[in-house]
Amino acid sequence: MNPFLPFKEILLFSLLLSSPAVARSFLTQEEALRLAFPKGAVATRKTAFLSEADRAEIARRSGGAPPPGLVAYYAATVDGKDAGTAYFDTHVVRTLPETILVVVDPNGAIARIEVLSFSEPEEYLPRGAWYSQFPGKALGDELSEKKSVRPVTGATITVRVTVEAARRVLALDAFLKEKSRR
Repeated sequence: MNPFLPFKEILLFSLLLSSPAVARSFLTQEEALRLAFPKGAVATRKTAFLSEADRAEIARRSGGAPPPGLVAYYAATVDGKDAGTAYFDTHVVRTLPETILVVVDPNGAIARIEVLSFSEPEEYLPRGAWYSQFPGKALGDELSEKKSVRPVTGATITVRVTVEAARRVLALDAFLKEKSRR
């Protein structure tokens, strides 16, 4: 009998318990895009190349971090009319990434937010009902965890970075629409 076997089993069990959490995936990009737009909508993938000046302007408008220099997004139409735009935003919550879908309606307000993946412990993730407060919110002073967005005990940082992501996407969407009109 090997006297070290119980020690190895205990060590292995301890390592498994202390290993970092694996990202939890809730939706694929395809599933999220199906939820994003009304039935019959045609979504077209587009790409925006942002200069440093563009990124700085979007950050100024959002009051947060700038978007990346290369942005992929999905513009949807129904019967040739604008049905909204979907953006995937990946950001760090505490020390690990989260990816959310933010859909902007044709009027420039949030239509929907969905969590695709969350790598932090799930107790730091607000319940699904919390995200339902975002539809209809536009970029402005009220879109803040200190104003119209309800806080969540135990998920303070997730709330802050979600609001920051929503503000960044709204500023990006407005900027891209202004740029396309020029």
